[in-house]
Amino acid sequence: MAISAHPVTEPVAHHGEGPAWHPRWGGLRWVDMLAGDLLALDAQGRVRRRHAGSLAAVIRPRAGGGFLVAAERELLLADADDLHAPLRSLGEAWQDPSVRMNEGGCDPEGRFYIGSMAWDETPGKGSLYVAAPDGSLTVVLSGVGISNGLDFSPSGDRAYYADTMTGRVDVLDYDREHGLTARRPFVTVDRGKPDGLTVDAEGGVWVALFDGGAVHRYAPDGTLDAVVELPVRKVTAVTFGGDGLDRLFITTSAVGVDRAEQPLAGALFTADPGVRGRPVLETTL
Repeated sequence: MAISAHPVTEPVAHHGEGPAWHPRWGGLRWVDMLAGDLLALDAQGRVRRRHAGSLAAVIRPRAGGGFLVAAERELLLADADDLHAPLRSLGEAWQDPSVRMNEGGCDPEGRFYIGSMAWDETPGKGSLYVAAPDGSLTVVLSGVGISNGLDFSPSGDRAYYADTMTGRVDVLDYDREHGLTARRPFVTVDRGKPDGLTVDAEGGVWVALFDGGAVHRYAPDGTLDAVVELPVRKVTAVTFGGDGLDRLFITTSAVGVDRAEQPLAGALFTADPGVRGRPVLETTL
């Protein structure tokens, strides 16, 4: 099934990423990653911006109110939902300046996972970590190239994860006691490279295709059953939003793009996916 997408903003981000919708926020938030900015879309279609630091990789809601931002090498917490609420650091996660945080997300228990990658994209220098209640990080997966999308099945017993350099989306088993285990291939992407992803209420996996100019939906058995075409090549991440969680929001990048050829690179797009999403998983940090 072919689905069309249309822009809901101008090209407001150099490298849009990490989107999440939450009713407490009154809409969508995402990041202009390499600028270190947080972006918010209000009900009137206006975009607000707040600078958070040298890098902002992802934003997620906290279960008790407020939000979390993954920065270059630290996790930042806000205790209030206001976009401009003060941010406090949980401390430097590592000292190696050649490695930075990238995409992340939460599990059904509220634990926050954050991936990393080398600034120069050296293969194998990244990891996927899980944060302890004090913010300290434990390695879940090592030897990662570019740690990207992570989301869970509606039943909560499986997770889908993309290391962009592998060209695959993998699936892992999940339970409260053991966390993520038994990683194995789910699908190999044949158009661009897998970036951010989200799972809908029916278990379909929506994958942003970086350098592929599209979003693919894969059924739980791995069958490709929907394609969202975009007028830009660097598609970075997807999430469901709207009051009924029936809109698909798509972030894009303008890094290395000729704007004369792709004038909408860096814009936020939306599509009608014909299926509902699920509420974003909140972190208990």
